[in-house]
Amino acid sequence: MSIFLEFLLLAGSLGLAGFYLTLYGDAIAEKTGLGGTWVGLAMMASVTSLPELVTGISAVRLVDAPNIALGDAIGSCVFNLLLIVMLDFLHREAPVYTRLSQGHILSAGFGVILLALVAFSILLGKRATGLVVGHVGVTSLAIVLLYLIAVYTVFQYERKNLREHAGELAERHPRMSLLQAVWRYLAAATLVVLVGLRLPMTAEHMATAMGWDRTFVGTLFVAMATSLPELAVTLSAIRIGALDMAMSNLFGSNLFDLFIVAVDDLAYTKGPLLAAVSPLHLVSTQSAIMMTGVAVVGLLYRPKSRVLRTVGWVSLLILSLYVLNAAVLYLSQDGRAIVIGG
Repeated sequence: MSIFLEFLLLAGSLGLAGFYLTLYGDAIAEKTGLGGTWVGLAMMASVTSLPELVTGISAVRLVDAPNIALGDAIGSCVFNLLLIVMLDFLHREAPVYTRLSQGHILSAGFGVILLALVAFSILLGKRATGLVVGHVGVTSLAIVLLYLIAVYTVFQYERKNLREHAGELAERHPRMSLLQAVWRYLAAATLVVLVGLRLPMTAEHMATAMGWDRTFVGTLFVAMATSLPELAVTLSAIRIGALDMAMSNLFGSNLFDLFIVAVDDLAYTKGPLLAAVSPLHLVSTQSAIMMTGVAVVGLLYRPKSRVLRTVGWVSLLILSLYVLNAAVLYLSQDGRAIVIGG
């Protein structure tokens, strides 16, 4: 019970830090003249993914748990996509897909490419140990390159449409100076780093105490906790009506989470990280690919109806894939077989 209480305390601290990161990051964006969509894609996405970055590095360096590190990164991608369902539910005026820019398909597409690259490397497993530069896998180098290309391409695309979103961040923090926003932002970021250092240790203790598989703990519990800043950003964005900023943050966070896989590989000195993890991570990786594909369908088709006045069928399908992913991970622990029929 004490381990669970510690985990909940750390998770709550991350959620609080994420709220203030959003607040002061928004203020910095306003004072410097950055657009709302770019704030969501790059600034908010990289900041709200700080827990995954710190947690991943500490997982491989302090507790030698590569499965928790990768499970956190991929699991966070899955959880971020689940937040689209919440975004659709809380936006009561109309299904959220009818109000979002189709430009998000660009960042979603890059996310699918990076996820597929991770899945390909996991599938190769030990056979990819020779494809290294030093101790870092070639796949990780490709991830870094594709991430930089994705950020640059999306930035160029969004810059052309900046005028459409220029009013989203107008005069929301008139009483706060840029210097105040920067210092408070750094304080919130420090809290994220400190909590992120402790979180993998708590997750390791929880996995041991409950007899759970590290992949299961990393993909569900740690990923959910480290995604609380994204949750805070999404709620704040809904409150101020910046739906595109919320969606940009979610897809941008997924891009950055996959970039973190390469950083974790650099920190893991025993060889390529993706050759040392459980093949079970393929379940979450493929789930993230399918969920992203469904979101793209929603952004293109723009369904206007809701199921029982709750969410659209696109959101229900995303939710179903998340539940299926969690169920398969749980049932696959310790070699449990998943039998369908017969």
